[in-house]
Amino acid sequence: VRARQLVRQIAITLALDGLDAEAAEEACFAAGALALSYTDRRDDAILEPAPGEFRLWPATRLQALFPAEIVDAAFLFALAAAIECEASRLEVTAVEERTWEREWLRDFVPLQFGRNLWICPSHHTLDRPGATVVHLDPGLAFGTGTHPTTRLCLEYLDARANAAPTAKLQDALVVDFGCGSGVLAIAALALGAHAAHAYDIDPQALTASCDNAQRNDVASRLETFETADALAQANGNGA
Repeated sequence: VRARQLVRQIAITLALDGLDAEAAEEACFAAGALALSYTDRRDDAILEPAPGEFRLWPATRLQALFPAEIVDAAFLFALAAAIECEASRLEVTAVEERTWEREWLRDFVPLQFGRNLWICPSHHTLDRPGATVVHLDPGLAFGTGTHPTTRLCLEYLDARANAAPTAKLQDALVVDFGCGSGVLAIAALALGAHAAHAYDIDPQALTASCDNAQRNDVASRLETFETADALAQANGNGA
């Protein structure tokens, strides 16, 4: 006999077609939602939003988590009325109790780039002789190595670190423009670059870059710049 996992939350999912996202979000939180997320229903690409900008996909799905004990038929009709949609549009799913931190981290494993460079989450250890390991966890800032452009840049850095002496990174100053998590600057420093400058328009990205650099013992060789300030300074100097 297998014991059933305890159900403590209910997920209510809704396709936002024709609905106001902010109004639906407010209705869910007013009704007692514990958390709310948006996902893409059609795999549409959108440009990265500016800091503080809230941008959704053309076909967006909203999912809200509620305590199981408050969700019944009357609750669903009341929520649908608050959102101004038919109750039949609400998809209700029981959520099993789990250790969500472990569920999330399970999908993030060490990744190899080129010959010797690895990006490794903090919950993993890597025993690879000669490997250059950057310790990095997913966070609010973009960049863990999974995006194709990031992967190409990491592979290039690894190739430069293993190239002929005249092309090596040891004397290089690396500029990471749009640094996000700082993964490229930190990888370059871990591979032997002399120094790195990290630029981003988002202060959260600069904070993440500094934190990640500290974790990888390269903070003394990393300097961060907020893009808007740097551009203003350059314009003031006649650049």
